[in-house]
Amino acid sequence: MVPRSVSFFFQSSFLRCPPNPNSRRILRSNRFGLTATTPLRSIASVAAAVSTFGRGAKMSTNNANGNGPVEDQYVPDVATVVNPNPDITGEWTVEKVLDTIPTGKPVEQSSSPLAYFHILERLKTMKREGWRRFGIQGGESISDHMYRMSMMSMFAPPALAAKLDMQKCMKMCLIHDMAESIVGDITPVDGVAKPEKSRREAATMDYITTGLLGKVDGGVVGTEIRAVWQEYEDSKTLESHYVHDIDKVELLLQMVEYEKRGKGKLDLGEFAYVKTKIVLDEVKAWADELIKDREAFWDGHSHVDGEAGVAGGVDPEKKSMQDEYYSGHGKQEQ
Repeated sequence: MVPRSVSFFFQSSFLRCPPNPNSRRILRSNRFGLTATTPLRSIASVAAAVSTFGRGAKMSTNNANGNGPVEDQYVPDVATVVNPNPDITGEWTVEKVLDTIPTGKPVEQSSSPLAYFHILERLKTMKREGWRRFGIQGGESISDHMYRMSMMSMFAPPALAAKLDMQKCMKMCLIHDMAESIVGDITPVDGVAKPEKSRREAATMDYITTGLLGKVDGGVVGTEIRAVWQEYEDSKTLESHYVHDIDKVELLLQMVEYEKRGKGKLDLGEFAYVKTKIVLDEVKAWADELIKDREAFWDGHSHVDGEAGVAGGVDPEKKSMQDEYYSGHGKQEQ
């Protein structure tokens, strides 16, 4: 879609343009640095550059006084985190990743939370890696995933909600993948063992909550964030079990939504396997409804029934990796 400002420009300019079918030129618009001698193709490039800003494009503009020749200025791709999962030589460390951040290392031990706010931006622009293996390049971001989880968590059935600290559940949804801002979204097929993944994430959360937030308001909020994240990781409380289950249902929702947009040409059935790892009956009911909806969509056509595990198309090696990554429920504390 062309931005409103550009649409208005096109409308007003052409209304004032004297009829001249041979020149295909338009009158000046100082707003975009275009002149009466600017070809329509240059204006189109401006519209494209504005409407897709951040993808790396050439924007045609005039010089400072508006009277010179049209110049091509490159608009860099600023909307994507550069190499969110960089190759690290030797042992992985937070510092090595920070060295690759295009905006520079965050300021540590500051009383201001701005450095932390900047780190959160990486969650907005990093895509969930699992979908990319299926050619979905512009899919959901990590923040997209966590936001929907937090909204879903509000809908615990009354009998379950009465046992939960709902405020903590919402916080946990928004915090649980925060470490991926530095670690990246490691999936079961990436060849990183679960203990190593956990080490990286713990180191990242220590860096964020101590290095970036340790001196912000006495470190109170940072300490809370670290505790809520650890509770999710330990997975021993009812709240953590609920959020782990919400995490899986959100994945199932996205799976079904992408398949439907693919109009039967995109089979993401291997992700349906996570349904088998949901433990709370109330959340299982949501997952059952989703899988039923998915089966109705496929309507007997050949597809991977991931819920069936190996028999449904998930090979033993991948099933083993999924078992390790998605076994997020420990024994509940009494």
